[in-house]
Amino acid sequence: MSLNHLNTFLNRVMPLITPASVVIGVLLADFFDSYTFLVVWLFAFMTFSGSLSSNFTSLKHVLAHPSNIIVALLILHVIMPLWAWSVGHIAFPGDVFTITGLVLAVVIPTGVTSFLWVTIYKGNFALALSIILIDTFLSPFIVPASMAFILGESIEMDVLSMMKGLFGMVVIPSLLGMICNQITKGKINEKLGAPLAPFSKIALGIVVMINSSTIAPYLKNIDAKLVFTALIVFLVAATGYILAWLIGKLLKWERDEIISLVFTGGMRNISSGAVIAVAYFPPAVAVPVVIGILFQQVLASLFGYLLEKSFSSSKNTMATAKKRDAV
Repeated sequence: MSLNHLNTFLNRVMPLITPASVVIGVLLADFFDSYTFLVVWLFAFMTFSGSLSSNFTSLKHVLAHPSNIIVALLILHVIMPLWAWSVGHIAFPGDVFTITGLVLAVVIPTGVTSFLWVTIYKGNFALALSIILIDTFLSPFIVPASMAFILGESIEMDVLSMMKGLFGMVVIPSLLGMICNQITKGKINEKLGAPLAPFSKIALGIVVMINSSTIAPYLKNIDAKLVFTALIVFLVAATGYILAWLIGKLLKWERDEIISLVFTGGMRNISSGAVIAVAYFPPAVAVPVVIGILFQQVLASLFGYLLEKSFSSSKNTMATAKKRDAV
């Protein structure tokens, strides 16, 4: 099987790869737990591979028109936290810890892995990168302020550690990929980007397995409340994707921009959220955040499939209409 055929096959089964990876990671938690050090390197590889298709011109264009970034930040830090707070009060009246956990799960910065999903489904690379960078840099100020405003809770964040991780996994490999694209005038994407594409998807599966191994201890004692909490977390998380999609459509954004908004608006840096929950709140607060890890990649995979189907259907409808008009 050639690399192109392998990549096509992996694109087709992506909705199955991530759920399967989550299950494998949970079941083989003891094995994958010893390979957590690989996550940074695998992610840096995925970021570099994806960035080979972009250059500084596209990034400059996005930064010169910041309205799209502002919309994304409003979804991430205003609409979704208020929605999670509202759902929490309806589903868990009087349960302050669970409500706090729901809000924390959505108020944390957008997920770095959204970058890879944007690349897989041919979204706007520069827009996604800009949202991730700006949101992560602002998060040490936005997250504590949002928690204090909505819940009256004041928390601290390990700014230095977060920035170090951001630079290692996103900034440096992205810049290297974009520099290579700029120097070769896009030729490197054909020679190196395409062959690396299937390995990026395989790397994603491995990363999901390793990260999913961290939630295994929280799934040992399953009761009715845990199941109900999981359903509510799934509902809130899915709403992020749906709202981003609807807002993008209402604002009449281009296809690639909507894809970038859906993934950056729906995903979160859930691992950092779990660390914050465990470090600064009672254990009950961490439960909704940790459960979010279980659904993160599954929802991304599902909405990637739905986006592809939707835009393919729209393209076919437009082609049919043009043929009809021609006749």
